[in-house]
Amino acid sequence: MSGGIDSTVTAMLLHDEGYEVVGMTMKTWDYASSGGSKKETGCCSLDSINDARQAAVDFGFAHYIIDIREEFGDYVIDNFVDEYVAGRTPNPCILCNTHIKWEAMLRRADMLGCEFIATGHYARIKYENERYFVSKGLDDNKDQSYVLWGLTQNCLARTKFPLADLTKPQIRKIAADRGYEALSKKAESYEICFVPDNDYRSFLKRRVPDLEDEVKGGHFIDQDGNRLGEHDGYPFYTIGQRRGLGRAFGQPMYVTSINPDTNTVTLGTEEELNRRSMLVYKENWMKYPTLPNNQEFLTKIRYRDEGALASVSNHEKGVQVDFNHMVKGIAPGQSAVFYEGDDVIGGGIILAGNTWGFSS
Repeated sequence: MSGGIDSTVTAMLLHDEGYEVVGMTMKTWDYASSGGSKKETGCCSLDSINDARQAAVDFGFAHYIIDIREEFGDYVIDNFVDEYVAGRTPNPCILCNTHIKWEAMLRRADMLGCEFIATGHYARIKYENERYFVSKGLDDNKDQSYVLWGLTQNCLARTKFPLADLTKPQIRKIAADRGYEALSKKAESYEICFVPDNDYRSFLKRRVPDLEDEVKGGHFIDQDGNRLGEHDGYPFYTIGQRRGLGRAFGQPMYVTSINPDTNTVTLGTEEELNRRSMLVYKENWMKYPTLPNNQEFLTKIRYRDEGALASVSNHEKGVQVDFNHMVKGIAPGQSAVFYEGDDVIGGGIILAGNTWGFSS
């Protein structure tokens, strides 16, 4: 229970169905200790914790605050820093879902004798041919199936998504009708919870004090390797970035690749962001025990991506994905998620993108 509307209504619905509900609020991050300038917000703030506790009191079920900061730091924050230092762009929410909101939460659920865990995600769980898998929720605008590709069979077997068949407006109405008028109007946060000022550069500098000195003096280069000027250090840029490059180039230029070994950031035109293939690793397959080889699946490379059809096949480094047409902004470190209709086949982490494809 984050204290937000989705998890609160989730608890309401389960309570109404007769489940013995136990509320858990996870303390994942103490933002004040990071030296950030913005007031702590979101699921770790005192106000949010109090909102979650008040809902539990109103409905008469137990509520626990779980200090999970050590595990969160090991799995999510350390990976976040390591990936940027490796020249990639991480997606911490997916790691948090896999290792914290499910695996770590299930360990606490076992301690309390709970059979299932439930969250306020907009998605559904299906079971076919002795396999559990995630599928899209009813509300296309809120569908969160993309961020759930890492869940294991054991996690899925013990999960409930009460909001699967509801839309956000319906959720807000349920809350308002039950007397939670303020909660029904509560704004949603789309920030990374441990970087609530959205300044990931400053966060990296605080976590790795010597980083700025170690990476300064690198160069922007063009597609042919010609130097275009100095940059602030390769970890402080992401694929597709256009703003904040620190200098003018006479035309719009985008970050098209990052090389940590040479501390170079390659810039190009928007067209030069296009890629035809990518390698994906650290895969997790849901609907089938292994990848159905040489088939086409709708493939998403970011949360708000509409997806593009691609042939997906096994590769010595993981999975090779060959799109039917060029796609823009493939970013190593982000997630690739494969769909069969509304169903998630599986997903993985993007290792590399290529214009011409890969050979084993």
